[in-house]
Order: sequence, then C-alpha cells, then structure tokens
Amino acid sequence: MVIRKIFFICFITLSLPIFAQESFPQPYAERADVIAYIAELTEQHGFSEQELMLLFARAHHRQDIIDRISRPAEKTWTWARYRKLLVDEARIDKGVAFWADHAETLARAQQVFGVEPEYVLAILGIETRYGEVKGSFAVLDALATLGFDYPPRAAFFRSELTQFLLLAREEGKDPGQLLGSYAGAMGYGQFISSSYRHYAVDFDDDGVRDIWANPVDAIGSIANYFAEHNWREGQPVARELNLSAAQAQPWLTTGLKLPHTVAQLAAADLAVGDLPAEAKVALYRMDAQEQDEYWLALHNFYVITRYNRSHMYALAVHQLSQEIKRRYNLLEMQ
Repeated sequence: MVIRKIFFICFITLSLPIFAQESFPQPYAERADVIAYIAELTEQHGFSEQELMLLFARAHHRQDIIDRISRPAEKTWTWARYRKLLVDEARIDKGVAFWADHAETLARAQQVFGVEPEYVLAILGIETRYGEVKGSFAVLDALATLGFDYPPRAAFFRSELTQFLLLAREEGKDPGQLLGSYAGAMGYGQFISSSYRHYAVDFDDDGVRDIWANPVDAIGSIANYFAEHNWREGQPVARELNLSAAQAQPWLTTGLKLPHTVAQLAAADLAVGDLPAEAKVALYRMDAQEQDEYWLALHNFYVITRYNRSHMYALAVHQLSQEIKRRYNLLEMQ
C-alpha cells in the first residue's frame, strides 16, 4: 500500500450555532494544546507541521456534538423505546433484501470468519440502515471537538484523532472531506478509526479496504471484527427467562462482564434451560412497556458489546438478527 504524505486540504463549510462560536472563539490551529498535539504528531508519525496547521485551521468546534454525546440513547431511553426504534419493520425488510442481494458474500464471510450472516446484517441495519445513513458530520470536526473540548473522554478521542489522521494517510483519503457520525464513526459499519485500521479487510481483493462505500468489504470487516473478539459460531447469544422480580434481583447485572455461571443460577432454582453448567452468563432486567423482561446473556452477547458497549444495543442486535433470519428463511422456502 502506497503511503501518502501529502493531504489535499479542502474547505468544509458548516453552520455553527452562535453560542458555540462565542464559547470557543479561538481557532483550533491557534490553541496551545492543539499546537502541542501537532508537534507530537510531527515528531512521532512524520506528518508535515505546516499541512496539519492548515488542516486544523479548518476544523470547527461543534457544540451540538458535545450535546449529543452527553445524552446517548443507551443511557436515557427505556428498553421499550430503544427496541421500537431499532428492531422495526423497515430494518427487518431491508435486511432480508440485503441478504438476498449479498447472499454469496455473507456465506463466504461465515465460512472465513465463522460469523452468522444475520448478525452481520443486524449490525449493518442498526448502524446505517444498510449503508443508507452513514453520518453527515465532518469526522475532523467531531474528533477535534471531542478530543480537545470534551474532558470526560478527551484522551480517548484524541487517540482516535491520531488514528484517523494515520488512516487517511494510509488509505489516500483527504481527512477534511470524510464524513461520519457525531462520534467520528465511519462507513457501512460505523467503524471508529482505530477499528478501521485494525479490523477492516479487503474482502473483494481489489487492493483497497473500503468500508465507506463497498458493501463487500463492509461485510467482511464486520465479520472479522466479531471473529477477532472471539465470536463462537453456532453458540447461543441470549435467551429470555421467565422469572419473578424476587427471583432475578440477587443475580441482576449492571455492567457488561459475565459474572455468573449457569451452574450458579441453576443451583438457585432459576430455570436457565439446557446450557453448559460452566458457561459464564449475565442477567439483565429490561424495562419493557408492559412488564419487565429478564434476559440471560452469554459469551456471544458480550462480543456484541465490544462493538457498542451497551447491553441494550447487544440485545437489539440479537433480536433484529433473529427476525431477519426468520423472514429470510421463509422467503427461501417459497
């Protein structure tokens, strides 16, 4: 792969709220912390200081990004509302159609990486509606805003900004033109820059890892991401348990780790079904509309949370995948 050392800088025009400009009147390229960061990039990664100064002169602080990341749906919505948005008829129907259009690629991804097609499709459906909605934020603006003006996670996003600039250089892209989500995720599967560099694959062997516009590379890259996080093909992901609140309460999980074993729950007379006694699990209460639901999460559920660190996200992926699979199988039988 040929490494480009020259960025082709373009102007990105964005409409900024007046209050955002008043709060941050100093351009990024004139700020001491950004200048120090540019010097670090120049020394450690061989970037041109002048080109980076020009690039950051065109980066904009976005207060709307700060507002969005401060109230993510996974932390403010109920499960009922979250599921209604993500496991919907349109995503299911489009997932079935996408499967039909890319059946050979999905089958090959399962053969190579051991990841079932329905889970790749569920990720594509939830993240971008199968490539229809990939994000309209300038990734440079998003990562600069979060890396320099969002203290709770500034270190992480500044690291992603470095990864983004390295990625743009490696892939021959103009970093001033790339668009994505408000958190800087890009392409069909909404990979952050570090994930793109580590897990994206050239699945159609055309010499380019393109998950921005190539669905074949996107399918292979998502499957590779799951495989690299130790997805276990054919193993269960989650199952709903018929429990009372009193039965469930001592075993409920709040984090993402799998703190219990099937044997422990079975010893407490919880009906967990035919699962290996040594399997590690977590138990989640989901606030559904009518009554609470209790879901047992297994290893592959945890793998899904490596994509988005939310148990609601992982359960939405699982449920969407099962609906897509069910309807696709019905279509195949016709």
